[in-house]
Amino acid sequence: MDTAPNNSSEKTAHTLLPDALSGNQVFRLAHRISDGVNTVRIRLAKRWKFIPQTIAYQGYGSTSQVRVLGRVLLTQKPLPGSKAEHAAQNGNQNLRGWRAFTSVPLQFTDVEITIGDVVTHVRADRGGLIDTEVKVQLSPGWHTAVLRAEGTEPVEARIRVIAPDVKFGIVSDIDDTVMVTALPRPFLALWNTFVLSERARMATPGMAVLLDRLTIEHPDAPVIYLSTGPWNAAPTLARFLTRNMYPSGALLLTDWGLTQDRWFRSGQDHKLRNLARLASEFPDMRWLLIGDNGQHDEAIYSEFAQENPNRVAAIAIRQLSVSESVFAGGHSEDGDHTASQVPWIYSPDGAGMAKQLTTLDVL
Repeated sequence: MDTAPNNSSEKTAHTLLPDALSGNQVFRLAHRISDGVNTVRIRLAKRWKFIPQTIAYQGYGSTSQVRVLGRVLLTQKPLPGSKAEHAAQNGNQNLRGWRAFTSVPLQFTDVEITIGDVVTHVRADRGGLIDTEVKVQLSPGWHTAVLRAEGTEPVEARIRVIAPDVKFGIVSDIDDTVMVTALPRPFLALWNTFVLSERARMATPGMAVLLDRLTIEHPDAPVIYLSTGPWNAAPTLARFLTRNMYPSGALLLTDWGLTQDRWFRSGQDHKLRNLARLASEFPDMRWLLIGDNGQHDEAIYSEFAQENPNRVAAIAIRQLSVSESVFAGGHSEDGDHTASQVPWIYSPDGAGMAKQLTTLDVL
């Protein structure tokens, strides 16, 4: 039997295989390209007289351990004596839209964190982000962490320390939950990147009042704003929440681009991972989870509740309007939660949620 064609095919396959890049090789190549691009950006930023700056975000924790958040960036130096210079010295510069993305992350920078008499040294990640736990004995209430990277001025981060006997907390999504953007979902990321200003967003009707009432009813409850938005938008989001009189709370955002094992960060994984972390950090806490039915909040909260039914006080889902659903690319159907151990409520606004939470004795 003539087997030449088969041998020829096998030979061809073996010949081509070494020339084909495997998935891991492509991924490593992408990392090298990404690092190379960031190196060029750093060189250009230094040539344009950008200066290193540490930015601090609000953190939270228990009486024995706190979570400290911040970033190390190269940013444009503000004019001497200007309001921008004063704001920059306090890590609260007023960067909007595309300007918030002109800063360059300083990768793997050493950062000193001081809380009281405890000094810790950590290293920022490839996006310049600092997200670390510091073991320190603190009393319940507000404390200050001082962050300083090499070549930067020290900045202060507010840290909310939760008492051991606090049993109720609030986790809320941001986009389409506490704020509304009338834009198609595919353009939302571009909007956040290049246009976003807190004045361009509308507060969801009744949501600020709802969260305010919840914090009055539960004055010691921590408030966590868990979103898939980028850290670059953190100053803008914080100003939006303050301007619209939302309760103060830690922002848990994410970064875009490559990770150690993924091409793009998963928003769902980001939320599930942080919910699991909160459950571990506060094992006796029961959380009110607030989201909307325009993305994956229902699925995320449902999965967390199934695995941790004793950690969830209730799940409140904001129902999008018809027009909002169109912009969001549709919405999920209100699920059948009759078998759930956790109560679910649905409403298009904060007032409707408040009525239902009252019947559940949450409010």
